[in-house]
Amino acid sequence: MHKTADSCPSLAALYADLAPQLERIVKANVRAPRTVREEACQTAWTWLVSERESLIPGTELGWLATTATREALRLVRTRRRDISLEQEQEEEGELLEVIFDPGPEQVLEVRERLAEIRQLPPRQHRLVMLQGFGYRYSEISEVTGDSCRTIDRQLLRARRTLAG
Repeated sequence: MHKTADSCPSLAALYADLAPQLERIVKANVRAPRTVREEACQTAWTWLVSERESLIPGTELGWLATTATREALRLVRTRRRDISLEQEQEEEGELLEVIFDPGPEQVLEVRERLAEIRQLPPRQHRLVMLQGFGYRYSEISEVTGDSCRTIDRQLLRARRTLAG
């Protein structure tokens, strides 16, 4: 039996009752910084305002927990991607410095390294070059048609050859 609108607790009362439980549930479900968990909980509460009428009274905590957990996971993935993009930009900046301002020793080292790479079998040579140009395994896979696992194995073999 559904409760009537008059018997539903106010949003403020619901928040007071459920907020601490929701934070504990999200903390248990998602390994993330506190700020991420808090943001996810607040997002879930915001969505609850618009979705509350469609929920069965008494199921709010479950809905909030699912929504906040999913949001926290999404935020974690987004932050990891943003951090990796920032690192790539920093690495690209360092790479550009080397390319545009190499010393004689660096030029010699790069030439020797490229000569070693040219000695690799053609397939490994191509994969090493693509990775050197900044392609990710998934992008290399699209270009070559190889699986990511195959690319990983071939690059591992190439690294072993170059290290030996």
